[in-house]
Amino acid sequence: MEYITEIFVWPAWLSWIFPMLGAVLTPLLAKVHSKVRDYGAIVFSFLAMVMTLSLIPYLWEGKYFHNQVLWVVMEGAPVLSRLMAGVIVDPLSIIMANVVAVIGFLIMVYSLGYMHGDPSLTRYWFFMNFFIGSMLLLVMSDNIIQLLFGWEGVGLCSYALIGFWHRDSKEDWLKCWVGEGPEAYPPSHCGMKAFITTRMGDLFFLLGAFLLLAFAGTLNFVELQGGAILRVPLAVLIPAAILLFGGPIGKSAQLPLMEWLPDAMAGPTTVSALIHAATMVNAGVYLVGRVFPMFYTAVWHGGAANELITFFYVIAWVGAITAFVAGSQGMVSSEIKKVLAYSTVSQLGYMMLALGIAGSTAEFLVGYVGGVFHLMSHAMFKAALFLTAGAVIHTCESRFMTHMGGIRRYMPITFWCMSLAAFSLMGVPLLFSGFWSKDMVLEAPLLAGQYWIFALGAVTVAVTSFYSVRMLGLTFFGPKSSHLAEQERHGHHVHEAPKVMWIPFLALVIGTLAFGVMGPFVKGWFEGVFHEYLGELLPAGGGHSEAVAVHGFPHELAVWVTAGISVAMLLAGALPAYFLYVKRKLEPSVFLQRYGLLAVLRQFVLNRWYINRFFYKAIVYPMIGGCMWALKKIELGVIDRFNYVLANATAGFSNSFRKTHSGILTHNVEGIILGFVVFFLLLALTVMG
Repeated sequence: MEYITEIFVWPAWLSWIFPMLGAVLTPLLAKVHSKVRDYGAIVFSFLAMVMTLSLIPYLWEGKYFHNQVLWVVMEGAPVLSRLMAGVIVDPLSIIMANVVAVIGFLIMVYSLGYMHGDPSLTRYWFFMNFFIGSMLLLVMSDNIIQLLFGWEGVGLCSYALIGFWHRDSKEDWLKCWVGEGPEAYPPSHCGMKAFITTRMGDLFFLLGAFLLLAFAGTLNFVELQGGAILRVPLAVLIPAAILLFGGPIGKSAQLPLMEWLPDAMAGPTTVSALIHAATMVNAGVYLVGRVFPMFYTAVWHGGAANELITFFYVIAWVGAITAFVAGSQGMVSSEIKKVLAYSTVSQLGYMMLALGIAGSTAEFLVGYVGGVFHLMSHAMFKAALFLTAGAVIHTCESRFMTHMGGIRRYMPITFWCMSLAAFSLMGVPLLFSGFWSKDMVLEAPLLAGQYWIFALGAVTVAVTSFYSVRMLGLTFFGPKSSHLAEQERHGHHVHEAPKVMWIPFLALVIGTLAFGVMGPFVKGWFEGVFHEYLGELLPAGGGHSEAVAVHGFPHELAVWVTAGISVAMLLAGALPAYFLYVKRKLEPSVFLQRYGLLAVLRQFVLNRWYINRFFYKAIVYPMIGGCMWALKKIELGVIDRFNYVLANATAGFSNSFRKTHSGILTHNVEGIILGFVVFFLLLALTVMG
């Protein structure tokens, strides 16, 4: 595949310029009128969507573009004396840009109803548009340096939007705090936690980028993929690859940096939908997909197969373990948005699993396409789930599922939309996009002979089905909670969301159903597009190292085995949850009392596998203690005391010296004469010397 460089693809540039312009103009539009501000913000996100949609015909035509303009000139620099800004228009960027822009626009429309009346809407619209613009800049960038501007932009916006209700009011406990007991955090804490945790991953990302730049001489994706990566010595390439992966681990909340994302639920539900479906968390998966060709080239063309293959295995195992661990946490969470947050981490793990497996085998297509397809599929149904959850929270005035129950007759549109989106998350066969994309993810390790990874991914299907049905059961079935009864006594009744809220999530559900019904066609089309896009990675006749080529199931057999096991795992997870939380055949507490080991396991998982507490006890609290010690011993004990000593000495000298200024004329004349004498003596000594 070759990129066309002569044609300037202006929609690729305007796609991220429009929302950033909208962010800048938001405060000015607010001066005109609040409605001008609100609808103006949505117009700019709509323009971004129009620009990305206009790129889709290039997918059908098989035309891909790479545009550059001169950005910075640095004369005498050892590398990158001319820094170029550019966009890259290919299948990966087109698909990802449309995920961001289309879902981002629907979330902006939904915000008109959900955020109505909030006193800080100017700040909200500014950061939402800036978020969308930064993500599109990230996706469209043709080099790592430019990508970092978007990368850090989404990090900044996530901090501002997760902590949007930064006053941390105790009255907002049911609205925007996260967690219970010792792990209950206010919005400002959660925003800072997301910012610091993702910065840890970004530090490693920067170090890896610097290593590549020092030896490859470029950070342009097209140039690296075209062969520049082969200039990097193997001893540098392996640590550079691992360090680069630190960025996706942080942004996409993979182990061990996953604990920020569940607590990001302190932000408005619209923010949760944007971060967890369309933008920030997908940035890490996108980056792995973007650097995949260049590292794959190094593995299979550069003679580094036996060494670099470990890098892809690490990605696959990190994804598989993250998918299971996060999914298990979703099985016991009592907060509806937090269940979806754990689900997001789990599904991102699936995507990482697929991309890692793709790099570890010569048959890369199923894994790579499965990862990208699942990213797109997940974005649709997870955005729908968050928006429906927001509608439920909006009317029930609580984030806890134990405060809901029995509301499906009052919110039929929300109930059916959430149910259908949850079916896609579970991977219910044939009618939902999640079935086709998830099965492609699971096919990849089976084809590659990585049976333990396949087994862990299959078990996670059962886990996903359990927490999905449990969420629906606790939210919509059973009797009304005492919380709702209390609300009704005060005149507040459960009601369906307004049109401006349910139309966006209905559109997303229709999308996931459409991709599900057309699943075989979409799957085949994706494979054809990416086969052309990545087709030049393997030389004619194959070029892979037989030393690392592991062969698993034949393709046709893998498809059927995956489908059969996937359906079996779906039933294994969904049926117990159905009888426990929908039909209410048995009280879960009674079930746990009967089987004590399950109660112990539940408590362990409820405590988030103690991963969160470990970070606080091993890193956060020691750092706070160290800072307090430094404040007391160094700042107050040394620096502050020295400042006081210096100030007192200066004041004492000043008080002593001021006595020489009596204000008497004769004393002043004597001082002048003495000064002249000293001056002439010094002058005489200088001349004699």
